[in-house]
Amino acid sequence: MLEKIQKVLTIHSGAFRELLAEALGMFILMVFGLSSVAQVVLGRGDFGQHLSINLGFGIGVTLGIHAAGGISGAHLNAAITLTHCLLGNLPWRKLPAYLIGQFLGSFTAAATVFGLYYDALYDYTKGNFTVTGPNATASIFSTYPAPYVSLLGGFFTEFTATVMLLLGILIIHDEKNNEALKGTQALLTGILVLGIGVGMGMNTGYAINPSRDLPPRIFTAIAGWGMDVFTAGHYWWWIPVTAPVLGSLAGVLIHKLFIDLHNQPVLDSGNDKGQPEVQTS
Repeated sequence: MLEKIQKVLTIHSGAFRELLAEALGMFILMVFGLSSVAQVVLGRGDFGQHLSINLGFGIGVTLGIHAAGGISGAHLNAAITLTHCLLGNLPWRKLPAYLIGQFLGSFTAAATVFGLYYDALYDYTKGNFTVTGPNATASIFSTYPAPYVSLLGGFFTEFTATVMLLLGILIIHDEKNNEALKGTQALLTGILVLGIGVGMGMNTGYAINPSRDLPPRIFTAIAGWGMDVFTAGHYWWWIPVTAPVLGSLAGVLIHKLFIDLHNQPVLDSGNDKGQPEVQTS
């Protein structure tokens, strides 16, 4: 009986399997990340600080990659998926499945965290969900710029943070260079995201990922915050969508120009690079 149920439920379409993998990986990433933000904001500093948010997203990235990595490669980021398509590493026909999976997982995670912390949200806001002001809570779900940050400054922040994200990912997986030990890539990528949050999170909240920012923003527009989520911060919403895409492409280009193009595998070398040959008898 169980075998029959398993046979019925098993999906044979590769694209649909990748969609589901991206959805689950993104869901795990975002539940850990958004719930850590909710706890810090709604707990008024008594249940964590900014570092808690960075750790939450780092852990979420690590587990999300473990969940989806063997099936879809665990992009978990629309900017990374689009970059792979532009570089020819991923067929364009797979782009919709990846993006739908990422957006579905992210949107569902926002709804889950909303339900998880609904009572705390209501107590914190007295039922008045606002985007700005002393009791603003929209930033639990999506990123918004700090009051002192201009649109240009915010764009540069997101662009630079995504450049560092891609450089880190490429370095971790660079088989021709000093790649990470097998099995540690997911953990190191989580630490990479932690590092970006620790160093570059103050200005904009380090979205670095359209799939992390846009679906929860759409959810908040539906769930009671209204269209202010798109107009706040001088129509900030489009920057976490576009800057990561350009930053992702720039990160790949920088790695190509500085490392990859010049680091060709050495043929007929009996020893590692930089190590003298040692003869033994």
